[in-house]
Amino acid sequence: MVCSITLFISCADNSAVLQELNRDRQDPLGVATNIRLVYTDSIKVQAILTAPKHLDFTNLSFRYAEFPEGLEVVFYDDQQNENILIADYGILYEETKLIDLRGNVQLKSHDGSILTTNQLFWDAQSEWIFTEKPFTFQDKDYNFDAQRLDANKDFTKFQTGNLIGTITVSEQKDSIFQP
Repeated sequence: MVCSITLFISCADNSAVLQELNRDRQDPLGVATNIRLVYTDSIKVQAILTAPKHLDFTNLSFRYAEFPEGLEVVFYDDQQNENILIADYGILYEETKLIDLRGNVQLKSHDGSILTTNQLFWDAQSEWIFTEKPFTFQDKDYNFDAQRLDANKDFTKFQTGNLIGTITVSEQKDSIFQP
């Protein structure tokens, strides 16, 4: 008994089929490990980001980069003082320049102040930070907890929810009552 199999081969443009197959893929464009990114402006170092893993999703319609194993950012102020931001997870949205930091988030300032929370958003364009989660802030004059934070990067302008903790206030005597 003899079996016969006929094979038909066609040369056709399958690019439409490939595009359809890849359309709904959510795979990253690239994966990098042990990264170190240096951000500069006018040859001046602005920030250095390090992370064990970086996932690049700039191939999607809403582009973003993900740091699933945490990240550390050392950023410098105008006097080149180091400030450090650490989180267990981070995601950077390309178009909005909004960074969502989650899990054991710590912002350590060069002056010794520390902000800790479970989630913090950083608006890189306006250099503004905010959270709706509980946070703790400590420095030489303050040690308090609050539910919400909306502040500029220098903490010279900020709003919070109800405060719980201690705040050191210095009092000056009125010169009318002094001899």
